[in-house]
Amino acid sequence: MSGLKIAIIGAGSVGFTKKLVTDIICVPELREAEFALTDVSEHNLSMVKQILDRIVEANRLPTRITATTDRRRALEGANYIISCVRVGGLEAYADDIRIPLKYGVDQCVGDTICAGGILYGQRNIPVILDFCRDINEVAAPGAKFLNYANPMAMNTWAAIEYGKVDTIGLCHGVQHGGEQIATVLGAGPGELDFICSGINHQTWFVDVRLKGRKVGKDELVAAFEAHPVYSSQEKVRIDVLKRFGVYSTESNGHLSEYLPWYRKRPDEIERWIDMSDWIHGETGGYLRYSTESRNWFETDFPRFLEEAGRPIDASKRSSEHASHILEALETGRVYRGHFNVKNNGVITNLPADAIIESPGFVDRFGLNMVAGITLPEACAATCIASINVQRMSVHAAIAGDLDLLKLAVLHDPLVGAICSPDEVWQMVDEMVVAQARWLPQYAHALEGAKQRLSEGRVKTREWRGAARRDVRSVDVVRAETAEKRARELDIAARPSL
Repeated sequence: MSGLKIAIIGAGSVGFTKKLVTDIICVPELREAEFALTDVSEHNLSMVKQILDRIVEANRLPTRITATTDRRRALEGANYIISCVRVGGLEAYADDIRIPLKYGVDQCVGDTICAGGILYGQRNIPVILDFCRDINEVAAPGAKFLNYANPMAMNTWAAIEYGKVDTIGLCHGVQHGGEQIATVLGAGPGELDFICSGINHQTWFVDVRLKGRKVGKDELVAAFEAHPVYSSQEKVRIDVLKRFGVYSTESNGHLSEYLPWYRKRPDEIERWIDMSDWIHGETGGYLRYSTESRNWFETDFPRFLEEAGRPIDASKRSSEHASHILEALETGRVYRGHFNVKNNGVITNLPADAIIESPGFVDRFGLNMVAGITLPEACAATCIASINVQRMSVHAAIAGDLDLLKLAVLHDPLVGAICSPDEVWQMVDEMVVAQARWLPQYAHALEGAKQRLSEGRVKTREWRGAARRDVRSVDVVRAETAEKRARELDIAARPSL
């Protein structure tokens, strides 16, 4: 595929960019592509380019790697554009977690809805529209935009509805959930099939088949409750499975943010989370994890660079969608995956304008979604609650409408379960003022927000949350990771009963 150009925006997400590029060059027909990397951080760009150059050199590939902080230059003539940006970085993300805590809103991840996810969308959407403008002006005709950045639904909604770019939103929650189900059922390679449908981070395994046999709720509940790890780490998901009858794609802590029954009181949070590792519900868990990952990469960069000199192994290609989509579009080999697109009737009981995540097939003719799926009523109800928040949030971000933004936060299920309207109004003022440098659309509203904050009508408190872990040092992370791997190997080696 000589002449193929793939641009990656936010390529300074070093580990993820390495995974995406390595996956793509596992496809022989795609190895002559140019990867045009762009990021606002020259430092991170330099690191990832060194790693990718080493991979290309070690494997004697014709692949070309370029890197520039000039986004428009990177997008010139690009056939595919992949975005994995986090506008505001960890600094803004810390405010997404810290400020809502002052008002009693305890988030585990806070990057999809909740107060943090909504503000994250306000930062991202203006930038996403800048990407779309550049794509329309300088990318190759018919270029496809593959969005990995959260909040997935809001970003994809803005790109399709307002950016007018051919956009597919991509996430790996479905794959990870499927891997869990395969594990608890003891399924071998190719033995598990499923249909998963809903909206991003609230997608539901509505049909699960093991060797062609339909797996029912009771069997799946029993399998998860018997598992030595998931039984304690996925308590929210198992409880939802019992009540809704279907398993959710989303991790324990993340799911608890969308269903407010599990996080609206501190004592309830402690009941439903697990603090053994990663982020199974802890306060600000993904912020901590992201900070540790950044610190680890900075410290261990020489080791990552050394590992890049090893031959690539196509059998270890990841389940991330991007490489499989490109392979299908460029070679015609059909790929079935789960994609984020505008609904338009694909899911019968969700709004037509919503961004859904549902099965589809990709080939030379493009993406073809499987239409006519109807969600269980409880699943549809929770999705619709989030869709309404997402719609208001997108419209607020486009218009710079602070009142509509406050209404979006007020209607968020978790925030609404905790905060009064006065508390929501002040919390949003505080978040917009704190993040003003990333929110140009609200510049006109800053003075009013500052004036209201100076009056301090709502009392707040400094609170770390119901269950907070400190950021660990690189040495501690390394030791705990080694211990976890040893424990998993021990479990895997035990005889089945």
